[in-house]
Amino acid sequence: MEKQYLELCQDVLDSGVNRTDRTGVGTRSVFGRQIRHDLSKGFPLLTSKQTFFKPIAGELLWFIEGSSDERRLCEITFGTRDESRKTIWTPNALADYWTPKAKFPGDLGRVYGVQWRDWTRTEIVATKDNLSQDDGSHLYFDSTVRVTKHDQLAKIINTIKTNPADRRMILTAFNVGELSEMALPPCHMFAQFHVNEETRKLNCQVYIRSNDLFLGLPFNMASYALLVHMIAQVTNLTPGELIITIGDAHIYLNHIEQVKLQLSRSLFDLPTLHLNPEKTDIDSFTMSDFTLSGYNHHPAIKGDIAV
Repeated sequence: MEKQYLELCQDVLDSGVNRTDRTGVGTRSVFGRQIRHDLSKGFPLLTSKQTFFKPIAGELLWFIEGSSDERRLCEITFGTRDESRKTIWTPNALADYWTPKAKFPGDLGRVYGVQWRDWTRTEIVATKDNLSQDDGSHLYFDSTVRVTKHDQLAKIINTIKTNPADRRMILTAFNVGELSEMALPPCHMFAQFHVNEETRKLNCQVYIRSNDLFLGLPFNMASYALLVHMIAQVTNLTPGELIITIGDAHIYLNHIEQVKLQLSRSLFDLPTLHLNPEKTDIDSFTMSDFTLSGYNHHPAIKGDIAV
């Protein structure tokens, strides 16, 4: 996967188009690309630059917990809520466009983990009358509202165990009705799981609508690889293939030189991931249950996050 990742970066440099974007930084971009990796060939943590596993694992555990609290992410990852310790979500939590909407300091709204574990559906089940609005909405009077909660991740795991041939094992964070309630609309918005019943392998395809190749994609590759390993373990399967499909694949203009440096480097063999074999419940994993061995890498390359 790392070779494909670097080839994608080169593709963007060679054939991409410079575009403006919401951050004002500017990107070089292509549209519609895919990379894939057999997880039996090693854990896809980049070796062409040091990629820190701890923040990746911490964020995934935070998603699985269903939290919207950026300080809780800090606590899971680093063992402290101290404001001096920053996470990858700190800039979003403190962004001027978001803080007026936050319900408490550090609140990020209805982001990834909330959607994974607490997708909410609101339904009008009885009404005497409604009044149409100019914007196409309706005001309902004397109504009963039914609110239904959906734990997508738990349902997927149960479906893998009970009906592994199901084609609707979907995990989505792109809740159109709640995008305005999120500090950042989801980039990795959709994942589909698939069980090969002959080989007993669990596969996953992820769709990323918008992907920062220098900072974002290395994180996404490792995060979903870890998620596949975890779900495979709790469902008595083996990790299979991870496929990542990208809509807008881009390199921010202030990352161009960093990417060129990364492309000049040779590759090491991928590391191996070990999970605590005693963990059979997706909600029971902690940071201490993950171990990487054989991670050889080039030095880290710094780049600013565009917010």
